[in-house]
Amino acid sequence: MAGVIVHLVDGTYELFRYFLSPAAAFDRGVPEALRAVRGVVGSVLGMLEGGATHLGVATDHVIESFRNALWPGYKTGEGMDPVLVAQFEPLEDALRALGLVVWPMVEFEADDALAAAAAMAAGDARVEQVVVCTPDKDLAQCVRGERVVQLDRRTRELRDEAGVRRKFGVSPASIPDWLALVGDTADGYPGLPGWGAKSAAAVLARYEHLERVPKLAADWAVSVRGALRLATTLAEQREQALLFRRLATLREDAPVGPGVDALRWVEPRPGFAEWAERLGAPALHERAARLAAARR
Repeated sequence: MAGVIVHLVDGTYELFRYFLSPAAAFDRGVPEALRAVRGVVGSVLGMLEGGATHLGVATDHVIESFRNALWPGYKTGEGMDPVLVAQFEPLEDALRALGLVVWPMVEFEADDALAAAAAMAAGDARVEQVVVCTPDKDLAQCVRGERVVQLDRRTRELRDEAGVRRKFGVSPASIPDWLALVGDTADGYPGLPGWGAKSAAAVLARYEHLERVPKLAADWAVSVRGALRLATTLAEQREQALLFRRLATLREDAPVGPGVDALRWVEPRPGFAEWAERLGAPALHERAARLAAARR
């Protein structure tokens, strides 16, 4: 187990990615109702073939979470393509059949499960590195040095802590504060008026968290354009900002199971052959069986 690399995959993002893929639209080898599922399963199997040994997948079993009770505008499943929504549960079932650990979130979100699993894995001395596979900026808060990193599998961009600072202008610890100020349209909260990515980064690079930012712009030890207006807005809407930060802060207490050992992939389950047929790709089972035999 020494020197293990743990891969944590955002299954919801991957499902969206393959559902929206132009190539998938021309794939007639599988029913439309399972086209994105096949894309994700094939992609994750490719990760195993590429050398991944310990792997877990987080999904949003439902779109809504505890955050919807905190902010009425928080994201919901309204307006989502029903063909996409109908593939959430089949994805979970197909990945389990492949032999993977799947965390389907109901009260929490997939991002919370990834954060909890990253913390769990990083706490295991046998783990050399944790790779969180998602481009979601929320997950940048989980990055720790070069031990917990973030990977965008589509662009192949790998971000360690220095990479997070280059990308956002703040440390991983300040990402929830940064999102509170600039907002996150994907999640449905607006941030504070007038605050942008650059001004938020400049202030938080100096003060790190909202509580440490002086209320008066005259007391700021950093030069920011429109400082007086920004400071006034933050002072007047501080409670709103703290609420947005709570929305942006990932929960490391999401239920992800006991430990790293459970994430080791061994072999597909008996039901995977049937799933491969349903997905119009019997070769998926053949590939998984060959890989399992080689590892044994």
